[in-house]
Amino acid sequence: MKRLLSLLDGKLLKFLVVGVINTLVGTAIMFGLYNLAGCSYWFSSAANYLLTSILSYFLNKYFTFKNAEKGWRPIVRFAVNIAVCYLLAYGIAEPLVRWALTGASPTVQDNVAMLVGMCLFTGFNYLGQRLFAFREKN
Repeated sequence: MKRLLSLLDGKLLKFLVVGVINTLVGTAIMFGLYNLAGCSYWFSSAANYLLTSILSYFLNKYFTFKNAEKGWRPIVRFAVNIAVCYLLAYGIAEPLVRWALTGASPTVQDNVAMLVGMCLFTGFNYLGQRLFAFREKN
């Protein structure tokens, strides 16, 4: 319990600030691709996370976690974290929303699933970046 509470500090606030920036950029990408360009649910959400992950890597590495590790290892750990969080978040969100919104149009279901997926992703990603990608040591 003490370890869990130690994760609720100033780094969480910085992570959330970076998250707001990423969310604004990602929302424009994801909903624009889905609703304006006619791309699929999976392509739209994947494009969002691919492009905003690049921004997130640099902002979180240097601003949030102040990680000085050099080389490919933090990049690889970050990429693995993003992939796992993405698959978990959207893998949970899509069937959950389809079940909860049975009878709603596929467009409404997909838009709600993308929103729910973003929320799940944020929680998973914070823990993954802090404990795995940038390997904080307490």
